[in-house]
Amino acid sequence: MSNEESPASAPTDDAASETSSDAPGRQRTETVPRPVVEPMAPRGSFWTRIDRPFVFGFLVTLGGLGAFVLGLALTSLSTVLIYIALALFAALGLDPAVRMLERRGLSRAIAVLVVTLGLIVVFALLLWMVIPIVVDQISSFVRSVPGMVQEFTRSDLYATLERQFGEQFQDLVAEVQKFLSDFGNLATIGGGALKVGASIATGISGTIIVIVLTLYFLASLAGIKTSLLRLVPARDRARAGDITDQITDSVGGYVMGMVVLAFFNALLAFLLYFFLGLPFPPLMATVAFCITLIPLVGSVMFWIIGTGIALFTNPIGALIFAIVYLIYMQIEAYVITPRVMNRAISIPGSLVVIGALAGGTLLGLLGALVAVPVTASILIIIKQVWVPRQDARV
Repeated sequence: MSNEESPASAPTDDAASETSSDAPGRQRTETVPRPVVEPMAPRGSFWTRIDRPFVFGFLVTLGGLGAFVLGLALTSLSTVLIYIALALFAALGLDPAVRMLERRGLSRAIAVLVVTLGLIVVFALLLWMVIPIVVDQISSFVRSVPGMVQEFTRSDLYATLERQFGEQFQDLVAEVQKFLSDFGNLATIGGGALKVGASIATGISGTIIVIVLTLYFLASLAGIKTSLLRLVPARDRARAGDITDQITDSVGGYVMGMVVLAFFNALLAFLLYFFLGLPFPPLMATVAFCITLIPLVGSVMFWIIGTGIALFTNPIGALIFAIVYLIYMQIEAYVITPRVMNRAISIPGSLVVIGALAGGTLLGLLGALVAVPVTASILIIIKQVWVPRQDARV
């Protein structure tokens, strides 16, 4: 019974309109039928359609050519990009000194001027004291290489190696001595006198460019930060500014820490070479300072170089140097480095090794230098941005 009454209980729109029109005192209204709109078939994205293969292939080819041209442009600008990276790295390293002077009441411009003048004075003194000695000792080293080899052939170590390897070792030493006796061969190692001169000129011009860019970045670092933060949405600017300050502080502290550690290595190398009577103490101190700026492997590299050079003139002194410097490396790794670096940067040791290897593989020496602060910056971004977002998800 209910099934038979259900059609009558659900009147159509037409019936309802007729009923309303027949009602007394009501105006008759006509209903307009609604247009029937057929649902449109979903159109696929252009990249997923296969009915226009020519256009698709043409645009893909244009994209590949654009990427190739962009890669060529970046390759051509690689030197300029390296200059910019070095200058920015140096500016971030000097920024803590500038901010320290600002806290003493100096303006930013005056603080930058004081730091710049201090650097000029320090570098001028170093050049005046070190360069004449280094140039003289390099020339003396080149002249004394054959004599060092000859003296090595009269040492007990040479006799031991000769008994072990026989005539083959004698022939090897003779060839090395013959090769090093000719100064032209030493120039050939560097690619010839013309190439060496061009490399020196390029290095000097690059150094001047980096210094100028460093001073510019140092003077306008606050303005650069403000301009970059304006690209961030207003609601996130405070947080982005805090993260940026953390990154710049870590990079600046890392650079200053590396300079301090390199100075300790250079001082130790000079003292050991001087008191052990080994040749070229100022030269080896300069080499130690430059090499130990490289994280992780710098100290090991200089330990090998310093021991090898000392071995040619004084095997006993070389042994003492190797032992003392090896002990210092352990003290530096477990005592000095944590005290100097942990205030500025704190990352796991495994990530330091991975970052240094990756940076050295990608960008060589520059990559190895900047790998640790870049790794620390990535960790800061992950901890401050990525982890909170993941924690907010339920």
